[in-house]
Order: sequence, then C-alpha cells, then structure tokens
Amino acid sequence: MHAGAPLPSPTRGEGRALAAIATLFLSIVFLILPALTARAMDIQSVTSPKGITAWLVEDYSVPIVAIRFVFGGGSTQDPPGKEGLANLMTGLFDEGAGPLDSEDFQIKLDDAGAEMSFEESRDGTYGSMRMLAEQRDEAFDLLRLAVNEPRFDQLPIDRIRAQILSGIIAGENDPDTVAQSKWARALYGDHPYSRSDEGTRESIATIKPDDLKALHRAVFARGGLHVAVVGAIDPETLKKKLDMVFGGLPQNQALSPVADIDPKLAQHVEVDYDLPQTSLQLAYPGVKRKAADFFPAVLMNEILGGGTFTSRLFQEVREKRGLAYSVNSSLINQDHANALIVSTGTRSDRAAETLGVVRDVVKQLADEGPTEAELAATKKYMIGAYAINNLDSSSAIASTLVELQLDGLGIDYMQRRASYINAVTLDQVKAAAKKLLTTEPTIMVIGPKLAGAGKG
Repeated sequence: MHAGAPLPSPTRGEGRALAAIATLFLSIVFLILPALTARAMDIQSVTSPKGITAWLVEDYSVPIVAIRFVFGGGSTQDPPGKEGLANLMTGLFDEGAGPLDSEDFQIKLDDAGAEMSFEESRDGTYGSMRMLAEQRDEAFDLLRLAVNEPRFDQLPIDRIRAQILSGIIAGENDPDTVAQSKWARALYGDHPYSRSDEGTRESIATIKPDDLKALHRAVFARGGLHVAVVGAIDPETLKKKLDMVFGGLPQNQALSPVADIDPKLAQHVEVDYDLPQTSLQLAYPGVKRKAADFFPAVLMNEILGGGTFTSRLFQEVREKRGLAYSVNSSLINQDHANALIVSTGTRSDRAAETLGVVRDVVKQLADEGPTEAELAATKKYMIGAYAINNLDSSSAIASTLVELQLDGLGIDYMQRRASYINAVTLDQVKAAAKKLLTTEPTIMVIGPKLAGAGKG
C-alpha cells in the first residue's frame, strides 16, 4: 500500500457512528468557542521605532512567547539549475550564525529553552520561534543572529544536502512522489510552480555558499516582512525586540518576477503502477482570494468535499458505497495560481467506479447547486469551527495572523468574517458551482491503467 492509499472502507453503520461522534464533538466545541475567540480577538498592531510592524496578542496565562514571520519569496526564487536552493537555505539557519558555529548555536538554543524552525513554501520563507518568557532575551538574540548573520558553513551545507538527497532518491521510487511531480508539470508546464521544492540530484549538487548568501540577501528585507507574536510580552518590549531582530535588514527585497498562471485543465495524467490501491486527483479552476465570489466558492467547496463528515463526496463515495476511506476537495490559493482539487483513493478494481461517482457528484452540484438546508448548515459550521481550527494554540494564532496579513485582510478580519459568510446567498453559491465545476478537469490516476478515466 503506497502513501496515498485508503484504509479499508468502513461499513455504513461505522460511518453513521463516526458522523454522530463528530456531531457531538462539534456541539461541545461550539459551547466553548466564544471564550476561545474572545481571547484571540484582542489583536494589537505594534510598530517599532524602525518601522517594523507586528500583530500582537498578549497572553500571560502561560509564560511562553511565540513569534511567526514570513518574507515574500520562496522556492519560486530558486534560479534555473539550482532548484532546491530555498529549501536547503531554510535548513541552515539554526546550523550556525554570527560567531556561533553549528554546535555552539544548538547548545545556546537548548540553554535558552527555545524552539526555532524555518521552512519555505512556493511563495514565502517562514520562520518561527517559541521561547520561555523569562529567557526571551537570549532567545531573541539567537533569532537575530539567524535572521541577519547565517553562516552557511560548508560542513552543515554538506550534511543537510545529504539528507535532502536521501529524500530525493527515496522519492524516485515512491509512486506518490513521482505522481506529484508529473501532476505539477502537467498543470503548470515550465512555470516555477512545476518544480520540486527539494530540487533534483543534479541541481542541489551545484549549490554553493555564495548561492545561499545571495538568496538570503534577496529575500530577507523589511519590505517583504510580516510578523505576528502571541504570548507573555508587552508592546513596548516587543518594539525593542522587533528592531533588534529585523531592524538591521535592508528595506527592499530583490525578488525575481513570477508570472501568474492558470493550471492547464482537460488532461488525463497516468502514473502506471501495479498497485492494489489507486489514487485519484482532479483539478478544476479556482478562485482568487480577493475575488467577489470567494466566499460563495468556499461554501460551495465545503458542501462538495471540504466537510469531513457532511460533504456530498463523503456521503456518496464513502458512506453510501464504501469506496474509499477518505475523499475531499480543497480550494488552493497561491500568489500566482488558484485551483480546486478533489482527492481520493480506492481499490484498483473499483477505481473506475469511484471516479464515476466523483464526477457525478460534481456534475450534480454544478447543474443544481446546493439546497438551502445544506447552505445554512455549512454557514453555521464554518463560522463556529474557525476558532478551533485556527486559534487553538499560541503558535496556531501566530500562524493565522501572519496569513491574514499576507492576504491583506485587515486586523479586524476575524470580527468581520461571519458577516461575509452570512451574506452569501444560495444563488451566489449556485453560480460559483457552475463557474468552477463545469470545466473539464485534469485527472490523474496513480495505479493500474484506468480505461476511460478522462471521459465525462
């Protein structure tokens, strides 16, 4: 069984029991959500003397401070032939900075009782740190060194590169990894979104310290920075820490331009493996985050396959027919592309049947739209579940606040969000379904060949 394969399908009784448990859990959760939300709603905008702005949620219930930040520009900034550069760079920020080599930096980090991590996405380079409030001076100083003075010493480069190379080699024999690479190329052609964040055997071998330093200089600048902080720290103290960590960076980034792209649809992609399980993916058009019909599309997607136990795909594919353990749909929003993706996995001998059911569910929703009852229930769930899905820890709150900044939604967005959802009409959701779901999708089949998979 490969990584994307489903577990044995549940019986109808098991499915009903799971749904009942989920309903009971959500009912209990919604009773405590107002307290959680109220606690997270007190967001302050803090600007340092050097002009670094952060969103702050003060919380002294636990003596912890969490910081999350992002610089615009991720793996799309990898130069041609050096794919994997951003990924390698983010693995090295805690491997020596300033006067501290890798071992000394790790010892200092442990002594400070802090956790530091960096990672890249296609469009951003993220950093996070959790620290004890009483040792925040030591922790913030280590973060300052990592952000401003990463060493990129050769020994850590070789060690982290070897780890990445092991993953690349393993992926060459993994059906899902091979499939996702083929999927990205089919959807995005030669656009940077088609490339693997890890790079290739050949590309990561070419990366030198000067390449890492050049990417660091291009990306790490105040003009592309968004910051959120949650925990036991006051605004005046935070202002000093913001200037200490970020104030010495240059003002402007030097990013390579990245073009917008629409995923190429109406394709049939086969990744032929002799497996007992078949994975299926379908790509439909997406919707921009700031589009007028974004919330109608979000509600439509939740009804289609976003709702874990209540969506139409769950009911038809799993609950009624036991074809798959999981089936879902997601709206994917990136800086330069958007899509709606449906994913599931099933027994290979029932893959054609499963694909047919998925396409029937999509067609019915596109043709008829949802019911008033479905829309009302989905609105209630999406409003109520936001806090438990996004605000259940200091790190989660910080991550959510950074994403809101990236989307330009405003510091009071969480108070306004429910009104946007409640304002959506049934006709608007029907229009979103027709707009997104009537296009012929790109379909990928991972497993034995599936006759007629690309047909409607």
